[in-house]
Parts: sequence; structure tokens; C-alpha cells
Amino acid sequence: MASLRLTRSASRALLRPSLSSSLSIISSSSSSSSSSTTITSPNFISRLSHLFPDFENSRHHFNVSKKNLSLLSNFRPGIAWISTSSGVADNSGKGDQNNKNVAGDPSWIDVYLPRGIQPYAKLARLDKPIGTWLLAWPCMWSITLASTPGQLPDFKMAALFGCGALLLRGAGCTVNDLLDRDIDTMVERTKLRPVASGLLTPFQGICFLGFQLLLGLGILLQLNNYSRVLGASSLLLVFSYPLMKRFTFWPQAYLGLTFNWGALLGWSAVKGSLDPAIVFPLYFSGVFWTLVYDTIYAHQDKEDDIKVGVKSTALRFGDSTKEWTTGFGIACISSLALSGYNADIGWPYYAFLAAASGQLAWQIWTVNLTCRADCNRKCVISL
Repeated sequence: MASLRLTRSASRALLRPSLSSSLSIISSSSSSSSSSTTITSPNFISRLSHLFPDFENSRHHFNVSKKNLSLLSNFRPGIAWISTSSGVADNSGKGDQNNKNVAGDPSWIDVYLPRGIQPYAKLARLDKPIGTWLLAWPCMWSITLASTPGQLPDFKMAALFGCGALLLRGAGCTVNDLLDRDIDTMVERTKLRPVASGLLTPFQGICFLGFQLLLGLGILLQLNNYSRVLGASSLLLVFSYPLMKRFTFWPQAYLGLTFNWGALLGWSAVKGSLDPAIVFPLYFSGVFWTLVYDTIYAHQDKEDDIKVGVKSTALRFGDSTKEWTTGFGIACISSLALSGYNADIGWPYYAFLAAASGQLAWQIWTVNLTCRADCNRKCVISL
């Protein structure tokens, strides 16, 4: 891939446009037209400005340094697209002695999107799409199982659920950042998130949340009535999940219940009802899978979690994490096998399931739980 080269002046022009100058352009262009004189109203401009992030007053204002400009020349969209953590890779395997926070390093959002919407894109984690994939996979499994034998899955339904996964994941991240904004400022990996850093106000976050939920409602209304009710009920899990880490050592289990709701919804969207013998084992296989990858992921933050006073399965299991995650992995594969058996799927399903179990075993037993970068890397490989 060809390197992306930007001059210093061009980079500043792309990454740091002035909001005040943008508003002045709106004002000047509006004053020249009698049909839009209301736009020049100071009250209107004042209200409009609240929807734009306050770059100058944020506690961690993003400055384009010489180091960041040099990183732009080596920017590789493919790699940034699967990144899920602010940490850099530590190939030494010796913990995090040389691991540094690069949350301020440019991503494709900083390079290609207008500055006014960059914080919103980061709030929805558009630069870290692994969460969307993890939310979408159970939906795709269920839609595929519900398809007529001998025929391909309904691609229109799969596309709807893909868009829904993107929107619901973004809404979930927004809720999480709004509720955890005080905690995030004390955690190294999360302190530069838009709400925690002050780049976006809670009001702006709530407005963005409403926008995402409105788009999600448009997708939900295209499903049958049974699925509409089932899909809407998942919002209770979405809104309550961020609070679980304050009360229980099992927030990863609650995340599993939330993230794998699509295993139920995908089937009902195709069939109009649920078949418990097939979809319940499929649903719980996803819950066990989430317990595997998110427990590994939680080991990145265990020192900060102790300091802040929040809970996780990483803290609950401690040195027994690999034994626990092995048990969850066995339960995941067994549940998938049971779901496939009840759906009367042929032998190729079990051949691929055996390959998946080998990959999952390798992921669990080779992860270095004392190395943040390796925990992040194994979580990405979980896809």
C-alpha cells in the first residue's frame, strides 16, 4: 500500500479547521440571501454551536505534533481498521514495560473525516469495528440456521442486521461513555475518549445517542412484529450493562447476554417465532464465547480497575483465568454442536466446528495475561 504523505500545512488544514471561521462563513453567506435571514440570528448560531465539539476547552486537546505527522506517512488503513486498543504491540512478551499509550495517534477518522464529526465517530468506535463484528456474528449464525435447507441465507436480512449491529454497537458505546465518564478519566486506555476528555459534553452525547437509536428504529420497523418486540427488549440490557461492573464481578457475562441477543432476533426475523431447541443453545454458546474473549480483554485494565474500584471476571478469576476460560470454551463449542444437531445440520458443520475449537484452544492457552498488547491481540484474533 502506498504511503500517505501530507505536508505540515496540509495536515493542519485537514485536522484543525476553525469552528468559528465555519460559523462566520454560514453567517456571511446567509446575510446575502433574504430568504435565510433567520440563520444569522445570534440565538440560532449559539444553539447550533452546542452540537459541535469544544476542541479548545477539552482537557486532552488533540494537537498534531511532528511525531503524529510522521506517523501519517506510515498510516495503514487496514491495520487501523482492526485495532481495538490504544496500546501498541509489545513483542517482547515482558508485560507492559515498553508499552505506551498512543490514543492520540491519528486514525483514518482523523485523516478523512471533517473535524466537526470526528469525536462522534470516535464515540461510536467507528475506528474500532471489532465490536460491531462481535455483535453481528451471532445474528449471521442465526439467520443462516433459519434459512431453507439447500438455499443461501437471506442477504437482505443479513444486510439489515449488519447495519443494525453497527448502530446498536455505537449506541452501546455512547451509553457506556456517558455513564462511565468519571471512571474513564482514571483509566489509561480510556482517558482520551471524547466524553471523558471533555471533547464532547454529555448533552452532545445524548443527542448523538438519540440519533443512533432513531436510525436503529428505522431498521427494527422493517422486521415482523414478533421481532420488533424482541429487538426492543434488548435495549434494557444495552442501557444497564455499563452499570454492572460497579455491582458484580461478572459484567462479562452480562455483556454476553447483551451482545448475543442477535442469535435470538435473527431466527425470529426469518421464521416469525423462536425454536428454543435451536436458538437457545446458539444464544448461550455466544454468551460463553463472550466470557472467553472479554475476560482476556479485561486483563488489560485490571490494575486500573483495582485502583478505580470496579469489578471484572479478570479480577475474579486471577491466576485461574485460563482454567475458567477453558471451561467456557468447552461450553461454547458444546452448545454450538447441540444447536447444529437439533437443526439437523450435516457433517461439514462439525468439521468447521472442530477447526474453530482448535483456534479457540490456541487463543486461550497462548495468551500472555500479563501483557496488555497480547491480550488485545488475542481478542482481535477471536474473530
